[in-house]
Amino acid sequence: MLKINLCGVDFKNPVFLASGIMGETGSALKRIAKGGAGAVTTKSIGLKPNPGHRNPTIVEVEGGFLNAMGLPNPGVDEYLEEIKKVKDDLDWMNVGVIGSIYGKDEEEFAEVAKKMEKYVDIIELNISCPHAKGYGATIGQNPELSYSVCKAVKKAVKVPVFAKLTPNVTDIVEIAQAVVDAGVDGLVAINTVRGMAIDIKAKKPILANKFGGLSGRAIKPIGIKVVWDLYENFDVPIIGVGGIMTGEDAIEYMMAGASAVQIGSGVYYRGYDIFKKVCDEIISFLKEEDLTLEEIIGIAHE
Repeated sequence: MLKINLCGVDFKNPVFLASGIMGETGSALKRIAKGGAGAVTTKSIGLKPNPGHRNPTIVEVEGGFLNAMGLPNPGVDEYLEEIKKVKDDLDWMNVGVIGSIYGKDEEEFAEVAKKMEKYVDIIELNISCPHAKGYGATIGQNPELSYSVCKAVKKAVKVPVFAKLTPNVTDIVEIAQAVVDAGVDGLVAINTVRGMAIDIKAKKPILANKFGGLSGRAIKPIGIKVVWDLYENFDVPIIGVGGIMTGEDAIEYMMAGASAVQIGSGVYYRGYDIFKKVCDEIISFLKEEDLTLEEIIGIAHE
């Protein structure tokens, strides 16, 4: 009932793990797969090891979390060993793998994508991290840079390529137009929203990086509006992400135009099996309304 196909790739359900949550190791990905996810998205991986920002890197705030991790990762060569450990198990569980990657320029993006390609079903380009200087949103806020990165990766690999977009721009349609023109197969929206929290006793920002990215319930209306705008303007599949805790949240994104969704912060609030819970809630809704999954995608636009 929940099977979907994105760009020629079959998934048992449309409820995926978002990048940055439980994606650091092969065992973590496997644990999420057991929780019912249709696909798991890796942590954003770069060409070389990166320690990320110093602590504190995350704080819970009203409506979600602020984080400034700084893209910590062991580098693509070492990380691929983690995927290799669990790839057979993930295949047996019929769980897809989305490889999130980043780089400082199109050459780095293309090199990481080529190394990752053999082990993933989709490449997700992180051109939207709001708190890593010189990476992420530095690229994703610039249409020309976004175009060149996406074009280079599309030329380098044969698997589908999705671009993850930042909401921290004046006109997200302009950025989306650039990456679609570059040939991406789909869009992921949204990444976290820039924010800050201050410790009034210490009289300074709580995060070591001073500001970070806001995730969780508070950003869901922003994510839904972005997905709505993308669906209105582009004929490519969209993966919605941001503040999804329940099946109702996922359905909202789908009615706005998302073909699938990703869950991150929700794992903290509802456990590792949130994916199965959300799938069950989607199925209950579809039965009650006598609708199919395909029928609800973009239905709010009609």
